Amino acid sequence: MASKDEGTAHLRLRRRLLLGLAAAPFVAATRSSSVLAAETATAAVNTTGLAVTDSEVTVGILHSVTGTMAISETGATQAEKLAFDEINAAGGILGRKIKVIQEDGASDWPTFAEKAKKLLVNDHCAAIFGCFTSASRKAALPVIEQYNGLLYYPTFYEGLEQSKNVIYTGQEATQQILASLDWVNKEKGGDTFFFIGSDYIWPRTSNKIARKHIESVLKGKVVGEEYFPFGHTQFNSVINKIKLTKPKVIFVTVVGGSNVAFYKQLKASGIDLSKQILLTLSVTEDEVEGIGGDNIAGAYSCMKYFQSIENENNKAFVTAFHKMWGEKTVIGDVTQAAYLGPFLWKMACEKAGSFDVDKVVAASPGLEFKAAPEGYVRVDPNHHLWSKTRVGKAKADGQFEIVYTSPELIKPDPFPKGYQ
Repeated sequence: MASKDEGTAHLRLRRRLLLGLAAAPFVAATRSSSVLAAETATAAVNTTGLAVTDSEVTVGILHSVTGTMAISETGATQAEKLAFDEINAAGGILGRKIKVIQEDGASDWPTFAEKAKKLLVNDHCAAIFGCFTSASRKAALPVIEQYNGLLYYPTFYEGLEQSKNVIYTGQEATQQILASLDWVNKEKGGDTFFFIGSDYIWPRTSNKIARKHIESVLKGKVVGEEYFPFGHTQFNSVINKIKLTKPKVIFVTVVGGSNVAFYKQLKASGIDLSKQILLTLSVTEDEVEGIGGDNIAGAYSCMKYFQSIENENNKAFVTAFHKMWGEKTVIGDVTQAAYLGPFLWKMACEKAGSFDVDKVVAASPGLEFKAAPEGYVRVDPNHHLWSKTRVGKAKADGQFEIVYTSPELIKPDPFPKGYQ
């Protein structure tokens, strides 16, 4: 159904055509023919009632810009807006500029479902770029599948999922969890682990996978496992347990603003991260900005992207990001993965010659994005990306020194045998 504004615009166009017809029949007839031609073209690229006009295509951004997860999700929003601006500056997609409607998930999972429905049912968005936590994705996914929407999801996650309606631009468990455990075991002798995470699906499922790998493959031991609610700020009790159990590796999946309290309290307790190995799957440059580089220096983080990657793609990306959002703005893994989504969508739409979700989905497997800041990536038939894994060592200046890069792209395997 057309909005009030769209209806007004159509009335104005009709009046202009009628006035032109009275004054100059030939010109009016020519303009009317061109309008009809444009409408035919739009009908060809949009057969399912999406918000596509002769000049625009509407998409949604759905991240938390308020609440405890805003510290992590703001960068994703910024990256997506940068990508849309760059695509529009280059002419848009199929001759149409991208119009963005932004909604706030507010760090509340039911709100993500509500806003996803609004973007699909009310706004008829051709695609949604968003969600961050697995809880927010799991909340929104039934809505997206019910209304046959398309979500580009940018966060590293636990895997064990594959949806026709989602393109996963972050890494799944085998690309991040298993790769990081193999690295810390081989390079640092990590054989005993203490798990600490936020209390929801991603940390718990990730640690279930990690425990199985540690015990069955690495022949190591998990000496402790603790979870805390979102926004939790009191970690002294678990830090004391870590001191008592003396694990070789503290394995951290704490998310959002809780990271600030955890790392500050860890340092205040006297734990020296230059001597105690800490490996996190959830801290990027975005979180370090809140934590403070001095409080996390020496810790290791496993991601596919760090701002310090040296290649021409990343140099151009960082420059453009800073120009748009400020020189002091940092760029983390999910921010970069979020930047990939709009370009992969553009490539799929152009390959399909359509904005229709089913056609865009069918065109996505095999797409190669050679200009990705992280380097070359491609879309697997399982809707995840082939990408490299990296380990970075946190520095006091808020950046990471990359100490390991996988030699080859790692094939995504969201349902690894023996880990389900």
